[in-house]
Amino acid sequence: MNTRYRMPQIRFVLVRTSHPGNIGAAARAIRTMGFVRLVLVAPHKFPHADATAMAAGADDVLDGIVVVPTLADAIADCTLVLGCTARRRGVQLPEFTPREAAAQSFEIAPEGEVAIVFGNERTGLENEELMRCNAAVHIQADPTYSSLNLAQAVQVLAYELRLRLLESNPEPNAQLKSDPPATAEQMEHFFGHLSQLLVDIDFHKGRSPVTIERRLRRLFSHANLDQREVRILRGIFDDAQRMARLAKERTGEASAG
Repeated sequence: MNTRYRMPQIRFVLVRTSHPGNIGAAARAIRTMGFVRLVLVAPHKFPHADATAMAAGADDVLDGIVVVPTLADAIADCTLVLGCTARRRGVQLPEFTPREAAAQSFEIAPEGEVAIVFGNERTGLENEELMRCNAAVHIQADPTYSSLNLAQAVQVLAYELRLRLLESNPEPNAQLKSDPPATAEQMEHFFGHLSQLLVDIDFHKGRSPVTIERRLRRLFSHANLDQREVRILRGIFDDAQRMARLAKERTGEASAG
């Protein structure tokens, strides 16, 4: 499947987190990889000063945290749920490495909601929690010392997802955009405004506008503009049209004089 122009919406879910510092460290881990969505299921303590301190400035992640009482609430709208576990359990699930999990996130759930779920620091995910997942993810650490803490495990998954994002999407920072993509209606208004601007500044100079407007439409369609970008460009168009009107008025006054 070609995932080049498709990207899942990824959330990281921490279940029954014991220490608030681990919440902050996890927030920092996902933010460094370009992700911002963190959901907490029944955390022992949050908000907390330790979470803020360990986040090391990832305030946008902390500010956007959603706290819910159950895992079912955290994943209700998800297309794909991947449960990270340090050891094999009695629950029979497909098992992926972090790299395979990242690939599944983009190939199975393009444009869908994906949850990467982590359990309590001491006990991990319980069997009933794993049963709510579509697959398990196992980090292949050294079996003689596989002591990854929660934030480290989150970092590993976030890094693999980041790599997949960079490979799959021509705009690796698209997920960080705060504004939603421009709608089809907004783009049609944009193209209409652009067409009128070209007339107002006499860009075509008597030539047919069809070819150039088709090329510009193709150019801006490929740019995947968000709503703020459309507003900025239309503001530039407005200013250009205003300057064109002033220039025509001055020319008219000079001719009349």
